[in-house]
Amino acid sequence: MTDITAGPGLTFGIKDFGALFKRGDLALATGVMTILVVLILPLPPLVLDLFLAVSIILSVLILMTALFIHHPLEFSAFPTVLLISTMLRLALNLASTRLILAHGHEGTAAAGHVIEAFGNFVMSGNFVIGIIVFAILVIVNFVVITKGSGRIAEVAARFNLDAMPGKQMAIDADLSAGLIEENEARRRRKQLEDESAFYGAMDGASKFVRGDAIAGLLIVFINIIGGMIIGIAQQGMGFADAARAYTVLTVGDGLVTQVPALIVSTGAGLLVSKAGVTGAADQALLKQLSGYPKALGMSAAVMSVIALLPGIPMLPFLLLGGGAGALAFLIDKRTRAETAAAVRQAENEAKATPTEEPIAAALKIDDLKIELGYALLPLVNSPDGSDRLTEQIKALRRSLAIEMGFLMPAVRILDNVQLEANSYVIKVKEVEAGSGRIWPGQYMVMDPAGGQVELPGVHTAEPTFGLPATWVDPMLKEEASIKGYTVVDAATVLATHLTEALKINMADLLSYAEVQKLLKEVPKDQSELLKDIVPALITVSGIQRVLQYLLAERISIRDLATILEGIADAVAITRNPAMLVEHVRARLARQICAQHLSPNGYVPLIALSAKWEQAFAESIVGQGEERSLAMQPSKLTEFITLIRDRFEDAAREGEAPVLVTSPAARPFVRSIVERFRSQTPVLSQSEIHPRARLKTVGSI
Repeated sequence: MTDITAGPGLTFGIKDFGALFKRGDLALATGVMTILVVLILPLPPLVLDLFLAVSIILSVLILMTALFIHHPLEFSAFPTVLLISTMLRLALNLASTRLILAHGHEGTAAAGHVIEAFGNFVMSGNFVIGIIVFAILVIVNFVVITKGSGRIAEVAARFNLDAMPGKQMAIDADLSAGLIEENEARRRRKQLEDESAFYGAMDGASKFVRGDAIAGLLIVFINIIGGMIIGIAQQGMGFADAARAYTVLTVGDGLVTQVPALIVSTGAGLLVSKAGVTGAADQALLKQLSGYPKALGMSAAVMSVIALLPGIPMLPFLLLGGGAGALAFLIDKRTRAETAAAVRQAENEAKATPTEEPIAAALKIDDLKIELGYALLPLVNSPDGSDRLTEQIKALRRSLAIEMGFLMPAVRILDNVQLEANSYVIKVKEVEAGSGRIWPGQYMVMDPAGGQVELPGVHTAEPTFGLPATWVDPMLKEEASIKGYTVVDAATVLATHLTEALKINMADLLSYAEVQKLLKEVPKDQSELLKDIVPALITVSGIQRVLQYLLAERISIRDLATILEGIADAVAITRNPAMLVEHVRARLARQICAQHLSPNGYVPLIALSAKWEQAFAESIVGQGEERSLAMQPSKLTEFITLIRDRFEDAAREGEAPVLVTSPAARPFVRSIVERFRSQTPVLSQSEIHPRARLKTVGSI
């Protein structure tokens, strides 16, 4: 092995020299030091040619890498590479300037054959042409590419840094929710840091290219002026000879350095403008440009029209127009074929793999559901195209929303083969709330007096209230009407039953989500009141319980503003929903009295006597919210009997009275009455509006 003696006792072998460059850090350090040495020491023309070739191939490598990468972070070392390539070009500019000024009088090969070849090829014997071409290249690089890529890098860095806190919070939220693991969260944070550092570095690195372009202009100016002075004043050359020699050398030098600079600037522009585009540049551009064959077809049409203009050469435009039109046709045909193939594949997959209903769907509960026997399906899908039951349910939901103040859930209608042919079942939250049997195509006839109908048919009981009824053929409908009977069709019977079931279970149908929706829709002047009490004094769940108590006694919650005012007044005293309801009912006195007005304009009432008021007062035990009723069972039985008798007597007289008690006893009286007469309204004396006309039809 050949050794190179470096000093006493120290040798450096060729093998060790090769091992030195296997270390990447040492190789990079050596390359940077070489660039710095070039700035100081003069280079012979042959070595300068070698370094200029390295500069050109390095710029091409940078451009190709920027084209082929899929994501900008794959070339995160670009700012460092840009700095090194810029320093290399400036060092070569300085080395070539030294050769041009020192040996330019010797001929156009004074600074190496690369510079000479570029100068002669571009100038074509005329140095004015060379200067103009060089100036255009500098303008393109400095004004267009460098300025645009610098602006993109600046905006991308600013936006990326502004969005960084939000992206970090999103990663933390995904980690807390269990959507990603710790390793994935750590990888995303590292990627976010790399993006911020990359775009920040690109913002500064774009200034290298700008400075390189400015330096190129100054060096060209110095070379021409300085070379002319040296050639004429010191070397005794003529003006024309000096101008030709130094211009060829200067323009060649400028082109050799500006062409790589232009290539690197293009690579920088591609890299910073690639944000948001996935895949290599060729794939992204071809996919997006060929995704709209109509645009390509319109371009072909425009080129064909231009070919027909007077004085325009027809052949190139017709060729381009025809090629663009053919390409648009092929792309459109291919797109249609791919779409059809995707549809067929989806259909085949759907047929091959039968879809299984997810378990979550099986756990879902329908708020309202009607199950029909197979003979009742014509009520939903009638042969004449009219869905009478569906239309009646829509009208029912609309009327109940106006009457009670909130929109009922949608009703799901489905068939049930396990039911009898003419049977139906109404379910509220999957629990049966009513059932019955009806006959489509026939009419239910009832006697308003409650007697049995004297017409041939199927004798049964009306499913809603249990009154005697008869199902008759359509040909007997007119006869039944003449006799004064009430005649309804099958769909109306079911809709009436559904209406009563909804009113009975209305409180259960008012969900938390529906209450939130109602509170969001309160008038603007009431929103401040809502902010004062929710959630500081009462929760949305508490308001929901108050509204449910009102609906349970069939009191409309449409006047939500008054209800909220009543809650705001009483919430300082108690937060028990049952006690809050009593205060709210007093606020709704006008509405409650109007709800129970008789056709003659008065409120019929049955008053609770002082004896029973005293009995209830003595039976209430506990204090405050812990109060409860402890009445003897015999007294309760007596009270229930009296209630039933008095209200039946009033019904025979054509009255529908309300039961009036003291405010303290009303909740307990209502809790007893609702068990055997749920439709009987129980009012306290504070709920009787001062201007309401009253008529006492009995007492207990």
